Amino acid sequence: MKPRLSPFAAVLFLAGISAVHAAPAQNAQKQCITLKNISITDTVITKAEWSNGEISADRMSSLTGGSTNVLQSKPHCVVEGEIGARTGADGKHYGTKFQLRLPENWNGGFLFQGGGGVDGFVAPAVGSIPVRTSTATPALMRGYAVVSMDGGHPTPTPNFGADQQARLDFAYQSTGKVTVVAKHLIQKMYAVAPKHSYFMGCSNGGREAMMAAQRYPLEFDGVIAANPGFRLSRAAVAQQWDYQQFMKIAPKDAQGNKILANALTQADLDKVSEAVKNRCDARDGLKDGVINAWESCDFKAEHAGLSPAKTAALKAVMDGARDSRGNQIYSGWYYDVGMNQPDWRKWKLGSSQTAKPDSRGVTLGAGSLTWYFMTPAMPNFDLSKFDFDRDTPKTYQTGAINDAVSTDLSSFRARGGKLIVITGVSDPVFSAKDQVAWFRQMNADTPSAQSFSRLFMIPGMNHCGGGQAFNDVDPLTLLENWHGKNQAPERMIAQGKSFPNKQMPICAYPKVATYTGGNENKADSFECR
Repeated sequence: MKPRLSPFAAVLFLAGISAVHAAPAQNAQKQCITLKNISITDTVITKAEWSNGEISADRMSSLTGGSTNVLQSKPHCVVEGEIGARTGADGKHYGTKFQLRLPENWNGGFLFQGGGGVDGFVAPAVGSIPVRTSTATPALMRGYAVVSMDGGHPTPTPNFGADQQARLDFAYQSTGKVTVVAKHLIQKMYAVAPKHSYFMGCSNGGREAMMAAQRYPLEFDGVIAANPGFRLSRAAVAQQWDYQQFMKIAPKDAQGNKILANALTQADLDKVSEAVKNRCDARDGLKDGVINAWESCDFKAEHAGLSPAKTAALKAVMDGARDSRGNQIYSGWYYDVGMNQPDWRKWKLGSSQTAKPDSRGVTLGAGSLTWYFMTPAMPNFDLSKFDFDRDTPKTYQTGAINDAVSTDLSSFRARGGKLIVITGVSDPVFSAKDQVAWFRQMNADTPSAQSFSRLFMIPGMNHCGGGQAFNDVDPLTLLENWHGKNQAPERMIAQGKSFPNKQMPICAYPKVATYTGGNENKADSFECR
């Protein structure tokens, strides 16, 4: 059953009826300031100020895929507040904090900007394309009202797992609460409701985007989910699997400590990437460093020419986490050219030359698994002893509320909603193979899925950008043209710093960009087949 926004939404709806008929504000700056004193159920507005200066870079961009640049804004109103402030079961303060930016020259649209990691921070609400290598114009600069939030807890750590409601807020309820409040404030600012509402995010923000379509299908007209951690509970288990497999072969330092980062050297990863390229690159008609025909690539760990021990560890990781009977716990991974890139190493192996690993899979994944994904929270659990038969079931309760795995999007489709999913084939955090499996199942379970959904797989791209890839993309324009002009996207023109002065089409799955002749640097030399 889909969760409903009532009675909270109903209260706000009744409170906002008069605003529908209100005259448009003659002075946007004055109207902005009045929002500070607006009364909204269970919500405190802490700030309502006019701004036309710089917007700071997203300091958590490695998790959100947001902009790493300082942005020069056009005049707009900045509203900040907190919904549902309370003291949790652990005696700590909780509530969902948000930031809403309302441009003077509003285009009539609303965009919800997803978070990242385990949330716990409010990123600048600018609506940057959630692929950090994108140079496309952010949503705020296009005239959208943009909101961001912290997911219901105040710090980017998973300790909130000690509180039941905080778990629910992070899983999906904060999205519903912020959506209602943001739309109410938009109506108060402009005297009219937004004519269309979009959600856009990467990583956990991509999971939140998929949750928006699955749990709040009547609230959003379009969703962009990039590299979504939609099966987050199982991915957390998979990170422990990766850690254990690589630690089996990790060499020791002079003190006898195993060094995770050295389980595979950079030379090893370069060797893997080159071997994948040599075996599969030309299958799309052109040997150019990009494996567009990634799904037909039959590369195996043995093809890389590593030592037997390293080959076995790599194979175990790439085959995906399994229990002792060989049953799949989490999906396997595609071999791709981006496996030797810094982002892949950062998540899988790290660079620490001490006994304390610094891979993101350990530093972020370990705490998340013990504090949040395991029920009850088990912060003192020794993850080096994680047993995949005994301990994986401890994640099932959280997975039931957190994982955006539903394939029933019938209501979202019926209201005209559009879904665009983007994933890097070389994502080291959330398996691209798992994303493809979900998309196939959703197409099987939801009639006419192609009328409202598209999957774009970017070869060589790591998590939320990076990699050796055509990773400068603009899915927001695709969504605008699809929802607003009924122009269904069959390809997305991309470029990337790894391939200067060249463009490539990223084709809607299952088609791939195939070279047909002519100038290799031009997108029209490729067809989607």
